[in-house]
Amino acid sequence: MKKWNYLFNVPEQKRVRMIVHTDCKNEADDQFALAHHLMTPKFKIEGIIAGHFNLKTQDMSPHTDAAEFDKRKKAGYYATGTTAQASLEEVEKVLDLMGVTGICPVVKGSELPMVDEKTAIDSPGAQMIIREAMREDDDRPLFIGMLGGITDLACAILLEPRICERMTAIWIGGGEYPNGGDEFNLANDINAANVVFKSNMPVWQVPKNVYKEVSVSLAELQLRVRPYGKIGNYIFTYMNEVNQNYADFFWPHGEIWGLGDNPTVSVLMEEVEKTDIYDVVKAPSFNPDMTYDHSGNNREIRVYNQANARLCMEDFYAKLQLNYPNPED
Repeated sequence: MKKWNYLFNVPEQKRVRMIVHTDCKNEADDQFALAHHLMTPKFKIEGIIAGHFNLKTQDMSPHTDAAEFDKRKKAGYYATGTTAQASLEEVEKVLDLMGVTGICPVVKGSELPMVDEKTAIDSPGAQMIIREAMREDDDRPLFIGMLGGITDLACAILLEPRICERMTAIWIGGGEYPNGGDEFNLANDINAANVVFKSNMPVWQVPKNVYKEVSVSLAELQLRVRPYGKIGNYIFTYMNEVNQNYADFFWPHGEIWGLGDNPTVSVLMEEVEKTDIYDVVKAPSFNPDMTYDHSGNNREIRVYNQANARLCMEDFYAKLQLNYPNPED
């Protein structure tokens, strides 16, 4: 198993348990975030869940015209009900390139979003969340980093509501406050987001306008990521390929990329006294158009109003370069 090249130790009482939930083949940012989690010694990684991104499918609408279908096919869109499997295979590829295959259990979540707010979808991913939350043999705090749609967490809550008292969810998703609006991770399962936000689970939300603060240039990644290990070369090269494959779409923008999933690492590295970077608000619910409904009486959640992009990315670059100093590592 890979030995991390750090000359420091994180005190055991400062470490936290972490589950990483990732729609890893959705585009080209989750691979960076997954690698970042794995290289972070503050985290005791208990498992990785490969999530769906079923919104992004070739056959998502019967009204899709032939030209749009061809664009999606070129860009690597998937058939409905196959995206979690694609994420699973990508997770396994990242672990292999990092030399950490077997570091923790890896399971697949639901292939489809919830049909309503009451019907849970059982899956290995939901069961992993329940199992880790209900464990009694480790008193470290448990967090789950949700890097995409929130289906599996919502289903776990419906299957075993007691987990809400035993873990904290960090979710990259939802629109800008106070109004909300279109956002990809939320769009993948609005029903699931409502289940989680109406529950009693502690939530740290990093909404769209905040996670987009973590932007990088491709030149920056060529210099600071590509030369470092097989994993560095792969995640840069793959991002460049995706950038070309999506040339006919509005997004991405040509020479930059958002690494908006990486804040699930950096928010747990921030000083605990730094309360000015988030607001504590009553959890909204979500309307069908993804705007926020603030009329309910849900419990309070933490909503980040800024992302420490410097800490986030410099920490990632340092860990990658320390642990994979050579191209063949």
